[in-house]
Amino acid sequence: MNQEILTDRQPSQSEEQGQHPQPHGAFTQEHAPHDQLLQQGGGRTPASSGHLRRKITLIPLVFLIYFEVAGGPYGSEKAVRAAGPLFTLLGFLVFPFAWGVPESLVTAELAAAFPGNGGFVRWADHAFGPLAGSLIGTWKYLSIVINIAAYPALVADYLGGVAPAVAEPGRTRTGTVIGMTLFLSFVNYAGLSIVGWGTVALGIVSLAPFVLMTAMAVPKVRPRRWASQVNGRKDWRLFFNTLFWNLNYWDSASTMAGEVERPERTFPRALAVAVVLIAVSYLLPLMAATGATDAPPNAWVNGYLADAAGIIGGQWLKYWTGAGAVISSIGMFEAQMSSGSFQLLGCSLSRLG
Repeated sequence: MNQEILTDRQPSQSEEQGQHPQPHGAFTQEHAPHDQLLQQGGGRTPASSGHLRRKITLIPLVFLIYFEVAGGPYGSEKAVRAAGPLFTLLGFLVFPFAWGVPESLVTAELAAAFPGNGGFVRWADHAFGPLAGSLIGTWKYLSIVINIAAYPALVADYLGGVAPAVAEPGRTRTGTVIGMTLFLSFVNYAGLSIVGWGTVALGIVSLAPFVLMTAMAVPKVRPRRWASQVNGRKDWRLFFNTLFWNLNYWDSASTMAGEVERPERTFPRALAVAVVLIAVSYLLPLMAATGATDAPPNAWVNGYLADAAGIIGGQWLKYWTGAGAVISSIGMFEAQMSSGSFQLLGCSLSRLG
């Protein structure tokens, strides 16, 4: 009976065409265009645009991650005020590796597994379904919009030290903020390659005064100053909030994975370099400023690093450090706007909008 069935069975259409039947859920040709578009990063393909799209390489990606996460040691002063120099130095030594390394490893692995734009939105979509992907995309984008809106206003506040009218409410300040927002948005529109190399330049210029301050502080450092204690009880909530705020968002650059050259190799290397760069950019200036000045922890308010630079190197270094805060704000605006833009692109390509 079995022999009769075997001999009488007619070949299927796929067998007649010399094809093997595919299991359920296998990748088929009709799904190829959409999946390839996601992996290429979306938009026009090289063939349709007539030229190869320029992708970002290791160094620009390192500084994009740097500005996504930190942007410099600005804002770390409150940790000294909350818990004192010693705990602050320990925090910025341990936290980048205890928190940053695991999150970086997750980001590197998933960015290599999903080498397209959208990043964590696509991860949530594949893991938990389109509702989760849509929700995380919406919430994160709103967070980015609210966050980057503060940077032009912050730059205007810094510029108020040179042009007081810019810091005062009125038409001058409003025009400055709007003009800066439009200009920086246009730079972002010009392309991620331009933004990437722009952040390299911004990063070097904003870090340079801290390199000089650290070098000039070496003969003035007294290790006993690192043991200074705060008056009263330590504010652990403010301390850990400051650490977390200054060392978060390692996954933000994943939304641009489709624009990275060989992301399976570039992302792990860039994240590894960024972890070390960010840890050093906090730790060394804080060691220099707390070890070379006699200011008590209560004097450490936002902007004190510029005052410490003035004490260590003179007024010219103080002004350069203050200007570095403006440059850092511009870099963070550009990096986060890029991340948000490609996140939206990933949402649209994944049909999560």
